[in-house]
Amino acid sequence: MKKTILAVLASVSALGAVSAHAADGVPYMGVGVIASEHRYDTGFPTAGVTVSDDKKTEWGGKVFAGYQINPMWAVEGGYTSFGKGDADYTVAGVRGSAETKSESFYVAGKASYPVAEKVNVFGKLGVAHNRNEVSGNILGLTGKDEFSKNSVYAAVGADYAINEKVSMSLEYEHYGKTGIDYGRRKGGVSLNARYNF
Repeated sequence: MKKTILAVLASVSALGAVSAHAADGVPYMGVGVIASEHRYDTGFPTAGVTVSDDKKTEWGGKVFAGYQINPMWAVEGGYTSFGKGDADYTVAGVRGSAETKSESFYVAGKASYPVAEKVNVFGKLGVAHNRNEVSGNILGLTGKDEFSKNSVYAAVGADYAINEKVSMSLEYEHYGKTGIDYGRRKGGVSLNARYNF
């Protein structure tokens, strides 16, 4: 994935593209929804541990803001909440449950290239700080732990300019691991609305 993002960024730089709907020195902000895969497989089926549903798609939201340095380059930061996921377990015949809550903060550079009058493709590369809260309940006992990890953030996508101020984008975002291989997977697909000031 990192090689793909770097190739996109290098191609945009070499072409010196100029976007038809991105002005110089413009701040922007936006909101979006994100769908990501969550997994709850314990990895211990032979130990009498079973899970009701070990793979789910969960929905969350994001907010972001950035600065369009010129038609090609921008810097962007944001916060993404991946929502909550849960699963029911049976451990040696005893029922229990687990829940995860994941979020990320990211900052990245963004490179854009126009492919039509109102359509740009883009790539982003930066760093994400990921957090994952895991809690469980069995036999009336509860426990909770938090995990965090810094990772490479990368994204590819396309946006459509509705007018000079408003655009929509669809992108795949790779946030990396959360510190534990349980709950949210590394990436997600987001649909976003952006407003240029």
